[in-house]
Amino acid sequence: MSTYAVTNPATGEVLATYPTATDTEVRDGISRADAAFTKWSRAGVEQRSALLNRVADLYEERRSELAAIITREMGKPIFQAGIEVDIAASIYRYYAEHGPAFLADETLDVAAGGTAVVRKQGLGALLGIMPWNYPYYQVARFAAPNLMNGNTILLKHAPQCPESALAMEAIFADAGAPDGAYVNLFATNEQITDVIADPRVHGVSLTGSERAGSAVAETAGRHLKKVVLELGGSDPFILLDTEDMDEAVGRALFGRMVNGGQACNASKRFIVLADIYDEFVEKFTAAMAGIMPADPTDETTFLGPLSSQAAADGLERQIQSAAAAGAVVRTGGTKTAKDSAYFLPTVLTGVTPEMEVFRQELFGPVAMVFKAQDTEEAAALANATPFGLGASIHTANEELALQLAEEIDAGMVFINEAGGTSAELPFGGIKRSGIGRELGKYGMDEFVNRKLIRIKK
Repeated sequence: MSTYAVTNPATGEVLATYPTATDTEVRDGISRADAAFTKWSRAGVEQRSALLNRVADLYEERRSELAAIITREMGKPIFQAGIEVDIAASIYRYYAEHGPAFLADETLDVAAGGTAVVRKQGLGALLGIMPWNYPYYQVARFAAPNLMNGNTILLKHAPQCPESALAMEAIFADAGAPDGAYVNLFATNEQITDVIADPRVHGVSLTGSERAGSAVAETAGRHLKKVVLELGGSDPFILLDTEDMDEAVGRALFGRMVNGGQACNASKRFIVLADIYDEFVEKFTAAMAGIMPADPTDETTFLGPLSSQAAADGLERQIQSAAAAGAVVRTGGTKTAKDSAYFLPTVLTGVTPEMEVFRQELFGPVAMVFKAQDTEEAAALANATPFGLGASIHTANEELALQLAEEIDAGMVFINEAGGTSAELPFGGIKRSGIGRELGKYGMDEFVNRKLIRIKK
């Protein structure tokens, strides 16, 4: 059973609760999305673009209100919350502008004569299962390209994000979306299993844990539904050399700490060549220790609480386990208080492959630092993970960086930046980090029928 409630992680106070959808309401939501598809899929690309532009307008107009909601729901510092709203708006604008070109017919060369084109058309109602860490951005990645495709959206948000879920549904209604084009479902996990099985639902996109991804993929597979899965990550930050250690440390700090370290594609494992390892560890540890978690409603706060006390408790247990196995806690390692979701920035060294934490994702302000003797060992360490979402390589030698990028097992490799996101850049991973891509033109191609139309002459 899923309980939809706003629990402020900064205080632990339950601010609001919302009733879970009844089975009748879930079935009605599917019916509305299915019925809307016929009309929406036949709407011209101009109408779809106009809707997405209006959605972007409303995100911008309601920026302060939207930011405050997610600060309450999951503790994102208010300044970063506003930036997330901006990014979501940019994604809707990107697909409004570029979506028509992505949907243009592709003409094929036909050896036997005549003509042939591939035409991209929507599939129908799609289910999105979204996480709490980026309540607006993650939804935009799924909803914007698929509405542009002519699909309709059923959206099950994380149980701790009911107010942001309702705020987004209101934006689509106020933007003039047809009834059923975007439907919010406060559904339970059991109800979602039935939604996936429903023949009127034609695909599923999930961003979340490996466990959730596996369960969704299993159900979707039984019913021959396509899935896109964006799961966990343990991205390496590989530092080969630097002419400015302070700048490199600042880059590492940004890569690890944005959103409290609660990002699938955050830099989590720092792999540093031996000749600069000691200097990096000293300066990086000092920089991490200098960050104190504070009130997320304060515009100057960089690090707020984790999403919940349970999340902070789990992270603390992971660190305790690593320390018991011989890892060195250079700074931090604990919550700020027993009954708190605030967590001290932490640096671990001495982590070995025999430790469980070596293969785990640390979802919070915790960095593991490894020493590599050369680029070959750095690549081996980078790939010694069940995940394969992103990676970053930092060096003044661009040719060396490009060579190393070829050896990294990941869906995304960034050179001389810790990573990031932009509407035009495809996002996704390999191995246990997921299946498929979001954003860019590739995000338009996941849930479409590439219909061949052949004319013989």
